[in-house]
Amino acid sequence: MATASVATAGVGTSEQYNYDIIRKFAIMTLVWGAIGMFVGVYIASELAFPFLNFDSAYITFGRLRPVHTSGVIFGFGGSALFATSYYVVQRTCQARLFGGERLANFTFWGWQTAVALSALGYMFGYTQAREYAEMVWPVDLLILVVWVSYLAIYVGTLMKRKQPHIYVANWFYLAFILATALLHIFNNLQVPIKLFSLESYSLFSGTQDAMTQWWYGHNAVGFFLTAAFLGMMYYFVPKQAGRPVYSYRLSILHFWAIIFLYMWAGAHHLHWTALPDWTGTLAATFSIMLLLPSWGGMINGIMTLSGAWDKLRTDPVIRFLIVALSFYGMSTFEGPMMSLKDVNALSHYTDWTVGHVHSGALGWVA
Repeated sequence: MATASVATAGVGTSEQYNYDIIRKFAIMTLVWGAIGMFVGVYIASELAFPFLNFDSAYITFGRLRPVHTSGVIFGFGGSALFATSYYVVQRTCQARLFGGERLANFTFWGWQTAVALSALGYMFGYTQAREYAEMVWPVDLLILVVWVSYLAIYVGTLMKRKQPHIYVANWFYLAFILATALLHIFNNLQVPIKLFSLESYSLFSGTQDAMTQWWYGHNAVGFFLTAAFLGMMYYFVPKQAGRPVYSYRLSILHFWAIIFLYMWAGAHHLHWTALPDWTGTLAATFSIMLLLPSWGGMINGIMTLSGAWDKLRTDPVIRFLIVALSFYGMSTFEGPMMSLKDVNALSHYTDWTVGHVHSGALGWVA
């Protein structure tokens, strides 16, 4: 349990750590959250009141929807993860960010530029038409450079840590960074039609292309919006509760189970399509198995509050954290259930799917 105490240790002075980059990302988390959620409300209103399209190609549902999804996932969620991961890795390693101010600032400006260019591109009709990965190929290359810099900063900081142990939150953040790099590279293997064109063709085709897309799509949820936010949970829940993590063993078990199982689940998005039946069955099987490690993380978070339940009466932060963990438990029960073919036949192409992803995004992530 020695590693758990690192999360509550107040070490050094403010000059020891780079808080400026954390503040910038935290501010942009709020900015992108406001933009992304406003666009979400607006496009929902367009479905109910079509006159809100104003006969303008730039603000139709089809063009604004990826502005909403990218703004919330990558602008809001991504900025939150940059901010908290930079904060957590410095505090738990008792070391300043590797690479200095310039490299950290490059990840900030590079990431904000990529999200902003993506949003503008969608409104002008430039897209790869890949769910959660609609950015055109030059933006994909910018994201790749930013992400490699992010990985260098994170690993470099871990390597120069003053603590002998690597605190559990860092395992989840590092897994998210590595997995997202893998997903981004292979899902975005494109051939531009010419050097100065924003249009490109996927390296894959047909069912293989769909498989690659949903391997990416589901694991963007699995690593960007789940593993990474579990890293956030493992620092801030013990910190706010003033308690050590409930079970170190459980954190090890559910970490490795999530890392292994999530990668196999993406094909459950393709039931009742041209996908081979055995592939969908395999994906559904792994999806059901995911219930155990997912609930392992939820239980570890909730049980960390044992002995600190009285704080729920007075601490609004603890209230938000416990509600987030509750939504995580509910969403990770609903997801495996919806991966079953018979349930999927009822739920797919309905608002149930929309409700599922929003309960995870608003209830757990936000």
